[in-house]
Amino acid sequence: MKDALSGTPVPELLLLTRPGCHLCQGAREVLERISADLGIPWQERSITDDPELQVRFAEEIPVLLIDGVQRDFWQIDEARLRRLLAG
Repeated sequence: MKDALSGTPVPELLLLTRPGCHLCQGAREVLERISADLGIPWQERSITDDPELQVRFAEEIPVLLIDGVQRDFWQIDEARLRRLLAG
């Protein structure tokens, strides 16, 4: 996806979660802060909707994917994520 004004690529942020995950709320809060500061949208998807994701990520939730690549799991490191997005 590209930014409509600048034409620069906008990274796709996808947070994989599951119901009852106690770490997921903290991950959401990190992404909300970063999204507000940098203007980068993010999406959330439950692994319970996809059997393949359930098998792949069952023990690592929440998982953050940037452009389809796994970058963090369990806890999202806000400083590291900001560095990744700035580069």
